[in-house]
Order: sequence, then structure tokens, then C-alpha cells
Amino acid sequence: MKILALLPLLVLSLAAHADEREWVPYKKLVEDLRIDKFYALPAAERDKLNLFITVKPNNKNYKPSDVVLTVVQGTERQPLPPLSPEFRMTLVPSQKWMTDQTKIMTSLPKEEKSAVGYDVVTPLPEGLQWNYAPVMGSVGQMNQAIKKMAGALSMFAPSVKVVVFKFAKPAQLKVGATVYNTDAKHQIKLKPESGLLKDNPLMIASERPFEAELDSE
Repeated sequence: MKILALLPLLVLSLAAHADEREWVPYKKLVEDLRIDKFYALPAAERDKLNLFITVKPNNKNYKPSDVVLTVVQGTERQPLPPLSPEFRMTLVPSQKWMTDQTKIMTSLPKEEKSAVGYDVVTPLPEGLQWNYAPVMGSVGQMNQAIKKMAGALSMFAPSVKVVVFKFAKPAQLKVGATVYNTDAKHQIKLKPESGLLKDNPLMIASERPFEAELDSE
């Protein structure tokens, strides 16, 4: 999911590793993105969701490995997880760091900026076939989570509509009696259907997708 910042997309300055400087207070990042509210949901209300924070430099010359983020609280330093090839990381809030004195330091030049947002994927069971409801039910679960994360701002919050199955090569996905083929990007986008959520047919893939991402379109 490319657009799931609950507030307007954050644009934050980054700084050089040799001259490390403050990027953003840890508490501000967590609260602005409502990450704390997501992880405060009961596990059963987010069990179909893997939430990632994305930090993507506007300058496309930077690789994920160029973005090094470190939490600093007094004399204690703790590196945040390295960004994946998709510029993602999992950030589970630490209550210990939810103070006004805890900062996140960064490694890119001061003049560089990055967009901060979310990607959400739904975990697929092992193998090439899965029941429909646990996978496609992730859309409804995420939309409910967004409402609770946004609180009073829920009427302005975005929503997700599709699960994007991403394959490394052309593939097919059979849902009940219907067969879907990948597009030019080796993707299949499906909207959940109420009847299928109730019937819960098998979804059978010719190749295993490398992920199933939630998106708004």
C-alpha cells in the first residue's frame, strides 16, 4: 500500500553520516504515523496485516543502505532495522523511547528529503493455494484498523481496496472457477467480494507470489 499515511505525507530532512544530526523525535514519528495505535489493537484485529514504515529519499540515487537511522536517548544508541530493498522497515514502538528526549538520527546529507509512509502486506500461507477469506479479508481488516488509528480524523483517512499479488514472472491465479492472469508488471489485483468472503473458496496460484500488498487502487 503506497499512500497510507493517515496525516499528510511527512517530508523530513536527512543528514550526513559523518556529520550525524537529528532527523525527528522518536515520539513524534510514532504518534504522527499512528504506529502506536496500530500495535495497540488486539492481535486478532491485525493478524492479517504486516505493517511497514517506508522512508524513501526523493533523490533516486540513494540506495536503502544509504539511509541509516539510529535512536539516541542520552548516551544510549540503538540502530533501527536496516531498510529493505523496498525502503521498508518494521517499527514496533518501544515505550522506553516514547519520551521527548529520544531522537532519531540519520545519515544522509542535510539538503536531502525523504517521503515517509506505509506499506502493508498480508501474509500468505505456505504453498500455492490458500482459502479466500483469510487473504482477501485483509482489506476489510486494514480499513477497520485505519479508522481506529485515525480516531476523530477517520472521515479523512484513506482506505485500501485491493490486494496486489506480485509474481516474479507471468502467472495465473484461480479463484473458485475464475482464472486471473498477471498484467505487464506480473501482478494480479483483486478486490474482495462479499459472496466469496462468505463461500471462502480456494485460491490456487500457478507460481507463488513473492508478496500480496494492500493498495488503494
